[in-house]
Amino acid sequence: MARTESTRKKEQEPLTKSSGRKLFGTDGVRGTANEPPMTPEMALRLGRAIAFVARRGKGRKVRVVIGKDTRLSGYMFETALASGICAMGGHVMLSGPIPTPAVAQLTRSMRADAGVVISASHNPYGDNGIKIFGPDGFKLPDAEEAAIERLMEGGELDALRVTGAAIGDAMRLEDARGRYVVFCKNTFPAQLSLDGVKLVCDAAHGAAYKVAPLVFGELGADVVPLGVKPNGRNINRDCGALHPDHVASEVVRKGAALGIALDGDADRVIMVDEKGQIVDGDVIMALVALRLLRQGKLPHGTVVSTVMSNLGLERALAAEGGRVERTAVGDRYVVEAMRAGGYSFGGEQSGHLIFLDHATTGDGIVAALQVLAIMLESGKPLSELASRAMQRVPQVLENATFVRRLPLESMQTMRLVVDRVEKTLGGKGRVLVRWSGTEPKLRVMVEGEDEALIARYAQEIVEAAKSDVSSVAAG
Repeated sequence: MARTESTRKKEQEPLTKSSGRKLFGTDGVRGTANEPPMTPEMALRLGRAIAFVARRGKGRKVRVVIGKDTRLSGYMFETALASGICAMGGHVMLSGPIPTPAVAQLTRSMRADAGVVISASHNPYGDNGIKIFGPDGFKLPDAEEAAIERLMEGGELDALRVTGAAIGDAMRLEDARGRYVVFCKNTFPAQLSLDGVKLVCDAAHGAAYKVAPLVFGELGADVVPLGVKPNGRNINRDCGALHPDHVASEVVRKGAALGIALDGDADRVIMVDEKGQIVDGDVIMALVALRLLRQGKLPHGTVVSTVMSNLGLERALAAEGGRVERTAVGDRYVVEAMRAGGYSFGGEQSGHLIFLDHATTGDGIVAALQVLAIMLESGKPLSELASRAMQRVPQVLENATFVRRLPLESMQTMRLVVDRVEKTLGGKGRVLVRWSGTEPKLRVMVEGEDEALIARYAQEIVEAAKSDVSSVAAG
């Protein structure tokens, strides 16, 4: 089954809980807040492990930045992580609610030894997660996360408690938001202004609820803010990047030039043109990459994206002499491939867009600013730019929740169906089957020229998967 993620030879395979690790998934630790593994007890021990690893070879207190989104459980995990770090003699800098990319940027600019984000990104408020950045502002590679997990499971930490004056401390980083606002504005061309540009910005009641309107407003835009009243329980609920229809209707109603929909931790963005049409990560990648390619500013003529990106992106780049390098799903794998290959731009269909010349991780605000710059420099509306960027190949996504997760290669009935579908599609389509790295879901993607036909194919694959899982449960 050549195109299931477990057997693709040219793409990185993420380490997930199903591949041997108990705690870390494709984007840190994630789960239902206050249920294993996402408990304050785990967070305290994780804080101790982070501080221990970070202080190796240093003759001083380690410095760790902790940021979070607006979930109710963020208070609980923030306190637990800080306690663990202090218990190992570390110095904690608490930024409060701030986007994930802001923590990455602050970690690097303040010369901290690590950065920690408390967020479950696009998940509902009842979930939470913890992801870790190294001193360079990049997410820790799988091997380092695995080492931290082993340290948490062993007894080494218990013998390394500090006492007296060696115990660490914590402080509030009062100017964290201001620092990040300045950083974002500096990624926008100095000769340009957003004066006269009306835009709708939906912060999803999440981490960017204050900074996003500030960034666009301070650059001159007339900002219509949405999703800026978090209460701990409304993050991502019927708003933001997961639900951009609200932004779309407001763009049309207000006569705005575009809409910007962020997710809960603002590391991804979905945009809306002046006609209310959705512009997803694939289209944004095509739009930005083609402009960079024509200007000779796209290293190796290559964009890095995941196996989920639409075939239309590949075709658009190929028509201009460029190419797409694909990775496993997850912005961390996109970044790793970018760094390894010397590439500067990449992203995901979901709206994670990475501009390595500016940031070390996906940044929804920075990405939106780059699109705004193209609009201003070209003098063209987003609808025209987006329609010319790429022609999407019909794509169907099916998600099926299972109680039991089986290795893909063992699901014989499903493999036979996938093989048959791939042969039928030939070179005019693709099939991808993978387990989610953050949820107990099987994700099936089928691309092809006939939307009704590929929808049927996707359902056939899901039904075959259900048959495989049922057979194992019955046996």
